[in-house]
Amino acid sequence: MSSTQTTQPATGTAPAVPPPPQHHRVRTTIIFLLVLGVVGFIIWRIVTANDKANKQAAAQLAAMANRAIPVQVASVQQKGMPVYITALGTVTPYYSVTVKPRVTGELLRVNFKEGQDVHQGDELMTIDPRPYQALLDQAKGQLAKDQAQLKNAQAEYNRYKALYDQGVVSKESLDAQAANFGNYEGTIKADQAAIDADALNVQYCHITSPITGRVGLRLVDPGNVVTANTTNLIVINQFQPIAVLFTLPEDQLPRVFSKMSRSKTLQAEAFDRSDTIHIANGQLLTADNQIDTTTGTGKLKAVFPNKDEQLFPNQFVNVHLVLENRTDAITAPTSAVQHGTNGDFVWIVKPDKTVAIQQVKVDVTEGITAIFSSGLKPGDMVVTDGADKLREGTRVDPRPMTRNRSAQQSGSSNGMMGQ
Repeated sequence: MSSTQTTQPATGTAPAVPPPPQHHRVRTTIIFLLVLGVVGFIIWRIVTANDKANKQAAAQLAAMANRAIPVQVASVQQKGMPVYITALGTVTPYYSVTVKPRVTGELLRVNFKEGQDVHQGDELMTIDPRPYQALLDQAKGQLAKDQAQLKNAQAEYNRYKALYDQGVVSKESLDAQAANFGNYEGTIKADQAAIDADALNVQYCHITSPITGRVGLRLVDPGNVVTANTTNLIVINQFQPIAVLFTLPEDQLPRVFSKMSRSKTLQAEAFDRSDTIHIANGQLLTADNQIDTTTGTGKLKAVFPNKDEQLFPNQFVNVHLVLENRTDAITAPTSAVQHGTNGDFVWIVKPDKTVAIQQVKVDVTEGITAIFSSGLKPGDMVVTDGADKLREGTRVDPRPMTRNRSAQQSGSSNGMMGQ
């Protein structure tokens, strides 16, 4: 038996009804406004931060613009300045002697201390003189013997001369006696020469200083046998005066020769290796008689009194050969000179501690000092260090130029000065 069942929907449930279209649009609008607000806030923060950073940078630039830049300055001076040529030189002894023995023998004594100052004629070393003294005595004995024979030959000649005058002996016998007498006279002269030679050898055993100077390290110790004219015993160098040899390019030599031809004494100044410390003053002695074709330079020699012995053989020095002296020259350190498209210029520090560009004309450059022909006057303050940060009207904090800066400029300058 079948029956029909009817399924009833569960109570409390209702079919899904899609939301109205206008509610969906409201929610989309709200979300869009929220996103737009967030994006706007972010943009506002970025703009605000950039504006703040720009204001801070502007404030820093303004502060930097108002802050004085530290610079080193020097005062322009009016003084006498020499115009000179700079050259590289080597100190050499005015006289240098390598002492060698004149005789062969055993070296007995050394009569000096190494590095000692000696005078001409001082005995330095002694070679055993006994062998040469024996030869001298032997020569003297031979002379005495030959003198006796000469006396006898003279007596024989006188007797034959008397007999010849009486007609007893022949002319040939007289001539034979005369020849015998003359032979002994020649022997006497030879004996005297041998004595002089042996006496000289005995004297050579006592080695004396040929010059006044300073001895170096001895090259031979006592007890060694030295050979005549071969063995080097000692080197003696003269320090007072002392010489400096230097070279100049051939195109600079005419200026020097022109001064020398007028019988004008040229002053020479010696400076140390860095060309900053003055060592000694001297004079140009002479120039070589030819130019070295391999280097195109001429060699010159200057002499220095060297009383304080600041110059030493083989020492390297910078030579300033003074050609003329300028009076009342306007000078300033070369480090103050700047180079631009319109020529040379310097930064002038005004009384209000601001700087301005001043065009100048450099006449000559002498080491770390420049001589100006125009643009500056005595008392002007010029910037020597820190010019790369300056602009027209920049405020500065001026400080005196240090010596180290001068040394650097000197070390960087080379070539011919006074051009």
